[in-house]
Amino acid sequence: MANEEKDTVLEQQPETDTQSEAADTAPQTDTAPETDTAPETDTAPEKEETSSEETPNTEAAQPDPRDQDPRDDRIKELEDQLLRKMAEFDNYRRRTTREKEEIGQTARMKCVGELLPVLDNFERAMQVGCTDENFLKGVKMILDNMVAAFTKMGVEEIPAEGQVFDPELHYAVSRVENPDLGANTVAAVMQKGYRMGDKVIRHAMVAVANAD
Repeated sequence: MANEEKDTVLEQQPETDTQSEAADTAPQTDTAPETDTAPETDTAPEKEETSSEETPNTEAAQPDPRDQDPRDDRIKELEDQLLRKMAEFDNYRRRTTREKEEIGQTARMKCVGELLPVLDNFERAMQVGCTDENFLKGVKMILDNMVAAFTKMGVEEIPAEGQVFDPELHYAVSRVENPDLGANTVAAVMQKGYRMGDKVIRHAMVAVANAD
């Protein structure tokens, strides 16, 4: 009987060791890790994502100056300089054209002024008359050619006799009394005057009637 009890005790001890081993090797259930690994519901990341999505729109509305090509400013500067130069050249072209026209007109007026005494002499020769018809005809041809040339150049005679005296066009050399004429009226022309356009080449020398 004693031997059987010993054997029973021995048989029970290994089972106890086996249970302890099983208990040691069994996975331990710890609640702390489960709490750590549990998904958390936090709205902060969503806000960050929203802000990160809005940031590109703001940057697109206001581009970073560093992203601009520095050559764009240079291009704008050169375009502005080009426009200024074109405007200056256009003004220069107009000014030089006007100056050339004025120089040409002044030169023509000077040339005509030098030839007017010749024209006066031919007119006086025609008034005197000549017995030689051929000679008189030649003088008339020269006179007509000079008048045609002056007309082609824009030279015209200043109207004087019977006109109201105008100091801009007439040069009074004498004064007469004539009841048939009005006050300050040109009674006679001593020497014809000529003008080219609105510029006077030579004033008409006149006698003024009933001058104030």
